[in-house]
Amino acid sequence: MNAIRVNDVEIGAAKIAEEMQYHPAPSAAEAQRAAAEALVVRELLRQEARAQGFGDGDEATEDLLEAAVATPEPDDASCRRYYEANRKRFRSPDLVEVQHILVAAAPDEVEERARAKAKAEELARRVMADPAAFAALAREHSACPSKENGGRLGQIGRGSLVPELETYIFAMKAGETCPVPVASRYGWHVVRVIERADGRELPFESVRETIADYLTEASWRRAVSQYISLLAGRAAIQGIALRAAHTPLVQ
Repeated sequence: MNAIRVNDVEIGAAKIAEEMQYHPAPSAAEAQRAAAEALVVRELLRQEARAQGFGDGDEATEDLLEAAVATPEPDDASCRRYYEANRKRFRSPDLVEVQHILVAAAPDEVEERARAKAKAEELARRVMADPAAFAALAREHSACPSKENGGRLGQIGRGSLVPELETYIFAMKAGETCPVPVASRYGWHVVRVIERADGRELPFESVRETIADYLTEASWRRAVSQYISLLAGRAAIQGIALRAAHTPLVQ
């Protein structure tokens, strides 16, 4: 991308290239575009901050936005409407207490994986026949440090384990052992759910403040985007056209 101009200020190709590291994207062209837009927005805000007497630098642009962008506090009715429309978002997390035996095997070692699977299948059969033997078998055979605690991993919430394991354990009942070993990047796992506590819907009163913060932030971002679009419409910008739907916002 060639140099771009915002009124009388040039933003060179080197500056755009330097900015690209902060805008990961599926392609270099998209990262370059995002970097250029971000630099244009910053320059627009700097110029307006100087014109309005706020000075220069990041603090000046923050002061400008604080003075120019006003967003009302969401009222109780707005918060409640959002809550009613998004009840599934407001639940306490599902928790399971898990016990496992890891038979380790590298993902790219075919023969090692096959041997590990056979061993894990045998351990799973032994556990299915005698669940009380799980802790002893974990201490003897598991490659996970949890073997010192009989394979117990404690209470686990979603996102705590590799997805391959979570797919199984959150579908299992308390006291249930998975009849087949579960494959992961680390090897094969014999898995048992000791206890589970399903999440429950949280009452409005307990999440009202969280909803208010979210609505305030969303409103502020929309207002800032509109303000930046206004500044861009009044400026002479050469070399790039800001996309209204993708106007970068200051953080």
